[in-house]
Amino acid sequence: MAKVYVFDHPLIQHKLAFIRDVKTGTKEFRELVDEVATLMAFEITRDMPLKEVEIETPVSKAKVKVLSGKKLGIIPILRAGIGMVDGILNLIPAAKVGHVGLYRDPETLKPVEYYVKLPSDLAERECIVVDPMLATGGSAIEAITSIKKRGAVNIKFMCLIAAPEGVELLKEAHPDVDIYIAGLDEKLNDHGYIVPGLGDAGDRLFGTK
Repeated sequence: MAKVYVFDHPLIQHKLAFIRDVKTGTKEFRELVDEVATLMAFEITRDMPLKEVEIETPVSKAKVKVLSGKKLGIIPILRAGIGMVDGILNLIPAAKVGHVGLYRDPETLKPVEYYVKLPSDLAERECIVVDPMLATGGSAIEAITSIKKRGAVNIKFMCLIAAPEGVELLKEAHPDVDIYIAGLDEKLNDHGYIVPGLGDAGDRLFGTK
């Protein structure tokens, strides 16, 4: 069964408080999301495999450790997921980026796929699917289903905030995908929004209504 990690790092929690604040403007919101994504990437890559190699320092030869194994793929769910990509690339600039475009039907709350573009060597990469919000779980489930159909086998899901309902549905649909969350919230309201949440992440990132 999928594991769920809720980050309690003080810097993540501090920055998340300002992300939630209705008074935080678009520019600051973007910068904070970028910073939290970097901090979360530091934690989510903790188990990446290492190998020992020999190098030459200015003083002598040394045995050191470097990354080995699978390369990284970052898959944002459009459009809000884009806001988290640069934060991860700050740490791992060699990662490839794919995109899955989904929107939520306002009446059925079901996700509708409209765009998919992924690295060709998806099966060889550890894929991190990113979206600021895990609300009903529909978009995350659909996006992960989509990339699995196209060859992804090693997948993690990363979000800023999540509702318990979405977490449980994602675990049931994809028990092999671990979930990484900056803040686990109280519930979903009748409109499918996370409470207390942070509003619409896409609108706050891009200054739209």
